[in-house]
Amino acid sequence: MNRKRKRNTSLFIIMIISISSIFPRLKAKATTVEDTILYYQEYQTRFEEIEQSEDIEPNGYQVLEEQVFPVMMESFGEEELMLVPAIERRWHRLALFLVDKQGKVLYKENQLETNHSTKGEMLQPVEDIASIAFADVNRDGMTDIILITHCKKRLDNKQMFSYKVGDVLFQKEEGFYRDWRISDKINRFSMNKSANLIISFVRDGRSCEFLYTATTLEELLSHGFVIEEEQCYTRNFEKLGNLKVVPGTFQISAYNMFMVYLVNEQGDIVWSFQPMGDYDSLYSLKGINGRDVDGDGMKDLVILARYSMEGPKGEPEISSRCAIYYQRTGGFEIDTAFEDYYHCTEEDTMEELIVKIREYWGWQVKG
Repeated sequence: MNRKRKRNTSLFIIMIISISSIFPRLKAKATTVEDTILYYQEYQTRFEEIEQSEDIEPNGYQVLEEQVFPVMMESFGEEELMLVPAIERRWHRLALFLVDKQGKVLYKENQLETNHSTKGEMLQPVEDIASIAFADVNRDGMTDIILITHCKKRLDNKQMFSYKVGDVLFQKEEGFYRDWRISDKINRFSMNKSANLIISFVRDGRSCEFLYTATTLEELLSHGFVIEEEQCYTRNFEKLGNLKVVPGTFQISAYNMFMVYLVNEQGDIVWSFQPMGDYDSLYSLKGINGRDVDGDGMKDLVILARYSMEGPKGEPEISSRCAIYYQRTGGFEIDTAFEDYYHCTEEDTMEELIVKIREYWGWQVKG
């Protein structure tokens, strides 16, 4: 170990000891606003200490070696640089570093969308990087960074939930900047599934936003929504009245974004469903059934389909999913219990699933 590494390591140890003596009341988890502020100050201090690539790990970060890439960035000259992503071990926050051949950190960033997945908390659900891509997405002649991370958090029922977070760092004359409004839409409207999908939105203006904000069927159709006509039908949904079940897709990049709507006789959207969950694209729709499955006397909606998702090595994986929406007095509630109890297979049929769901709820009727 050279003198500089020894010095940096010593400084790091001294800093941690100093912080521990100043804030002895801090616990392993930030439980108050004051604790969160103090933890964030300590976290930022360590981040600001990183000036060389050899400073990254001693300051509490784990470098994601498989996601280190050589890059050419216009605002940093003609020298090839290394993009080095790293996750802060304690708080699971991601940071990006641009490093030259001598190991000097020319640029670093930790104000990323994925670091705000859990608002107001230090500990974040960042697990890994799903994708890093480079493209000029705002057409200014400079290379931008498209970043997608894997996050995982525990739901109230203790089940682990995995999802992606997309982000774009736009290159400028001296470094990069983020537009939080763009990042918000990328993630709020499920356009975070791949770099190509993000590019389609940011560069080409193709957006899924209307799928979530449209108020009429006419508005959906005007934006290119394609109805699955053979699966359309009308049901009496008790207090909601006669409604038409309208499933369909919108293609953006290589993905078929699947949604289901309940539309009244005037063409207004009364309710919308996104049965894809965290899957990337609809592969095939096997059926949609509107009937009472939990025994409360009100019709529910059961959607059986096959979806595609990118595997660990980029290969497509096809899975079956049954999404159940239980009708309640004020609308619909998505199932979280049966899906955990029973995992669909390619061989499952709608009628077989209806029987299984009703058996799960402890009742059985004909028809």
